[in-house]
Amino acid sequence: MPLKLSVIILNYNVRYFLELCLHSVEAATRLVDAEIIVVDNHSQDDSCEMVKALFPKVKLIENQENLGFSKGNNIGVAKAKGDYICILNPDTVVAEDAFRTLLKFAEAQNNFGSVGCRLIDGNGDFLPESKRNIPTPKVAINKIFGKTKGYYAAHLEAAAIGKVAVLVGAFMLLKRSVYQQVGGFDEDYFMYGEDIDLSYKITQAGLDNYYHGETVAIHFKGESTLKDKTYAKRFYGAMQIFYKKHFKRNLWFDTLVWFGIQLAKILQRRTSKTKLKFSKYAFVSDTENIKLKLKLKKPVSLVVMETPISKETQLVFDANVIPFKDIIAYFSDSEKNKNITFKILPKNANFILGSHSAKSRGEVITF
Repeated sequence: MPLKLSVIILNYNVRYFLELCLHSVEAATRLVDAEIIVVDNHSQDDSCEMVKALFPKVKLIENQENLGFSKGNNIGVAKAKGDYICILNPDTVVAEDAFRTLLKFAEAQNNFGSVGCRLIDGNGDFLPESKRNIPTPKVAINKIFGKTKGYYAAHLEAAAIGKVAVLVGAFMLLKRSVYQQVGGFDEDYFMYGEDIDLSYKITQAGLDNYYHGETVAIHFKGESTLKDKTYAKRFYGAMQIFYKKHFKRNLWFDTLVWFGIQLAKILQRRTSKTKLKFSKYAFVSDTENIKLKLKLKKPVSLVVMETPISKETQLVFDANVIPFKDIIAYFSDSEKNKNITFKILPKNANFILGSHSAKSRGEVITF
């Protein structure tokens, strides 16, 4: 008998972020007839062992090589039984009501193709790629040289709900029948561009993609992939694949893509990593003993959600007692999160983690 939802999480070497993600997804599927499928692309860390030990109900698929984003997700969807599927990154955190809200929204639409939500990064900043336009050659060329006008869907505010052309593959919910109808992710793409291609195929099939800005999730962007010259090469290579498939071949565009990749390499070398500055930790928890368990080199205080937080503080949320929805809401509150940074302590975990830059790995502190 079909389930309501299958959550597909493709993992590659992000064991700690995956653990946090799975805790949030388990909480979000508690009241939904759902299954969770983790497809591991031959991680070299102990991701698979962790899933088996801590999440025995999760269906784990262990690939024997890194098959890329498209093929890895297609393998997961082939095993899915849900009427709906949600493609989800392993470095995300979802609220307890996220899936119920989006499923209810999807079922209320007459011409539903897919829906995404408002994504924020590890600093609580809105990620504009949550809603995008089809990158025509002109728009893509501007994007290569740092001009994003026309690339993002500016007709909708971050907290709005409405139709958009392109969603991001970090969080994308759609009917499994629609995914199959349009052929799923195109396996010509190894990484990047697959979500643009899938979104475009859905609209070409006459269906609508929606952005639901009232539903918010954290995407620790920069953890699954780093922004370096390899990223630039793969991203703009993906754009070339997209245009060859859906638009006329443009030699001028190909030339500018090459220059864009070279420029990205130069800018990457010139970009210095900003060191995170904070002088103390503040734990949002109701457990006084939490301070005794932590071996941190800075002062640690215990606070509640309503406590005013001073500058240069790293706020650590105890997910054993604080709902994910409350954590996400605090992250996204720009009035509260000025001049502070965040980490999360997952349920029953011996580590805290966070990510404060889209260009560098997130930080995991074990104790």
